[in-house]
Amino acid sequence: MGHLLDGSWTENETLVENAGGMYVKKPSIFRNRIEPDPAAEFPAESGRYHLYAAVSCPWAHRTVLYRALKKLDAIVELHAVEQVVGGQGWTFPDGGHVVPGTDARVKYLHQLYTISDPACTTRVTVPTLWDARTRRVVNNESSEIIRVFNSAFAAFAPPTPDYYPEALRAEIDAMNEFTLKGVNNAVNGCGRSSTQAAYEESFHLLFRTLDALEERLGEQRYLCGPRQTEADWRLFPNLVRFDPISYQGYKCNLRRIEDYPNLSNYLRDLWQTPGVAEVCDIEGMKRGVFGPAGPIKSSGIIPLGPWIDHGRPHDRARFG
Repeated sequence: MGHLLDGSWTENETLVENAGGMYVKKPSIFRNRIEPDPAAEFPAESGRYHLYAAVSCPWAHRTVLYRALKKLDAIVELHAVEQVVGGQGWTFPDGGHVVPGTDARVKYLHQLYTISDPACTTRVTVPTLWDARTRRVVNNESSEIIRVFNSAFAAFAPPTPDYYPEALRAEIDAMNEFTLKGVNNAVNGCGRSSTQAAYEESFHLLFRTLDALEERLGEQRYLCGPRQTEADWRLFPNLVRFDPISYQGYKCNLRRIEDYPNLSNYLRDLWQTPGVAEVCDIEGMKRGVFGPAGPIKSSGIIPLGPWIDHGRPHDRARFG
């Protein structure tokens, strides 16, 4: 996979993401926040900040969804990266990218990190949020970037829903923790664990969690009640990838989301939220995962199926 070590790219795996055969996600190291206060270290401004994402990554997909939901398209510019054979991590297509705020033309995302911190040791991940004014990486933790997008740019964007309302924060936080462990990390555990025992532990946790979510969604429209919240949009990227990618590619093959009546209708409900379908390139997701440089060891042949019509009617309006 490769990473930065003291500011230089290395293919030697010194930042281990495996413990006893179980996949363990490394925490992000850039954790600054953009704030509405003009006196803040990173004040909210239109056109100053840039988001780097990859269509194949569910963590990055969260932030792209929020950029659409919060109507930030004209405020935060989006740049795409991809994995390529022989590359050094996330790579810019078409030969390179001029780093905002500089004259530097770079080929790899890790070069932004060393502009920001010439001696950093870190994995280079998406999403990455970049400040063109200070020429620094602001944040590369998706859960924090979506909260920035939820509130920091309200003065510059049209009115949109608040997906982290104060009255629901404790419930949202608890649900986030539940789905992070039982879906997001469990899917990765199924696909990336290196022992049978670790795989089976992740597998059983995943389907216990999906069963619990199916039951919960039989009683209410969304995870935390009658309105969409951050908890729904953190879960959505894994649900939309589950049947076309995780079911076979990550060996999560007990049941599909289509086999769960409530979860599948809920997924269609979220998909049909204005602006969402336009930032869900499922064929691109499959190319990024099953392709020759993707995380799934395969022949590079991209599966054609399954074909799922997320635009067909759902039944979630029965909850009002």
